[in-house]
Amino acid sequence: MIYNENIADKVAEFLLQIKAIKLQPSKPFVWASGWKSPIYCDNRKTLSYPPVRTFIRQQLSAAIQEKFPQPDVIVGVATGGIAQGVLVAQELNLPFAYVRSSAKGHGLQNMVEGVVEEGQRVVVVEDLVSTGGSSLKAVEALCEKGCTVVGMVAIFSYDFDIAKENFEKHKCPLVVLSDYNYLINTALKNNYIAEKDVEILKAWRQAPDKWNP
Repeated sequence: MIYNENIADKVAEFLLQIKAIKLQPSKPFVWASGWKSPIYCDNRKTLSYPPVRTFIRQQLSAAIQEKFPQPDVIVGVATGGIAQGVLVAQELNLPFAYVRSSAKGHGLQNMVEGVVEEGQRVVVVEDLVSTGGSSLKAVEALCEKGCTVVGMVAIFSYDFDIAKENFEKHKCPLVVLSDYNYLINTALKNNYIAEKDVEILKAWRQAPDKWNP
């Protein structure tokens, strides 16, 4: 779910301006999964631009207050969601914790770092959602702790059908500031891509695992 249409356009524009998102339909990237992709997203770059960082922090916080009011804890997902989550927790004056990508291999072997307690209402913060696999792994870890995950917020989503199915299966509402559809429209409007690129970009999103330029 998009938090706000005007915000979605603005966030997409910011991500393109600072090259946190790069679009290369004719020279695709190769993801770690092996997928060929005309898009590469690195939302960590938003942290290096104070105006962008501030805007995203404010909008993620506003989305939480509107869609998931009165949480007890903000939890970031390693690694990209940690910094964003800290900023949001500070904005909302709430406790913060984070979930590792895998349990620590020594000491207490924690998966969740920080203080979360059984029965607490948690909102999870992500920087990017693709299939939802790693994000929902964090949700599962928090549920095992006895928390109630009331929802997740993220800066950007590719809006894959598989992600929608995964979030529905976990009964975890997802609210994002911008997504792939808004990105394409904004990129075309601001001449980051040509009209001929649009169909290529749309075809990739429909079947990213099979797409081959």
